[in-house]
Amino acid sequence: MSMVEIQAGNRRRIILQALDESGYSANETVLKQVCEQFGHLPTREMIRADIAFLDEHGLVRLEKIPAHVGELWIAHLKAAGQEVAKGRDHPGVARIGLA
Repeated sequence: MSMVEIQAGNRRRIILQALDESGYSANETVLKQVCEQFGHLPTREMIRADIAFLDEHGLVRLEKIPAHVGELWIAHLKAAGQEVAKGRDHPGVARIGLA
């Protein structure tokens, strides 16, 4: 596994755990700040790629809201995502305790 894959898996775990702890929804800016608190320095594009991955895997529901410049992405935690946040293994998401 490459360093890029390891970092992406860790960010995805952090995102799921943050959503689980924060009321199940957060926008991309907040999720970027949470990842930064854990030592990651993701770009907005990286966070969007992680949210898109989690959406494609049925762990979150992606909502795109029109904004004055582009759009704002919001992730909503789904039941399957909550299970992964609490420790269930899922490909592409770091195992618990590694984030």
